[in-house]
Amino acid sequence: MDNNQKEYKVLFVCLGNICRSPAGEGIFKKLVEDKGLAHRFFIDSAGTGGWHIGELPDARMRQHGARRGYDFNSRARKFDVQDFDDFDIILAMDDSNYNNIMRLSPDLESGQKVYRMTDFSRKYSYDHVPDPYYSGADGFELVLDLLEDACGGLLENILEQGNDLRK
Repeated sequence: MDNNQKEYKVLFVCLGNICRSPAGEGIFKKLVEDKGLAHRFFIDSAGTGGWHIGELPDARMRQHGARRGYDFNSRARKFDVQDFDDFDIILAMDDSNYNNIMRLSPDLESGQKVYRMTDFSRKYSYDHVPDPYYSGADGFELVLDLLEDACGGLLENILEQGNDLRK
């Protein structure tokens, strides 16, 4: 199956799954829907910590996202080793999340599915998506700016290269 027909399963991962990863999930969902590609993607998010399981995203993140036309309504869940089998592409928001995910990787092939979200940034030079939880409005807006940019770059890469984004 060529890259124009394949379904892609994409997972966004942060620490608690209430700010950055549900925002990445929601932004990427809207991006693929706006391009008429929603039928080709399964998109989810998770956290490396389990403190917020079942909760909606942080109210501040939902509010900032709504101002930009996003609906962040997923429920928090914890990243699990099964996610390596269930997803083609796993995106970590920072090095700590990346390392926590890689520690669970059952084999080399599984680990090759894991990327840093900022690997796909096109106009920002951040090496991670900062956690806005203890910041003010500017922190949430920065996260949305970074994720909009990187999600656009991610979609471009998927459409050009498929699952092997390291080409």
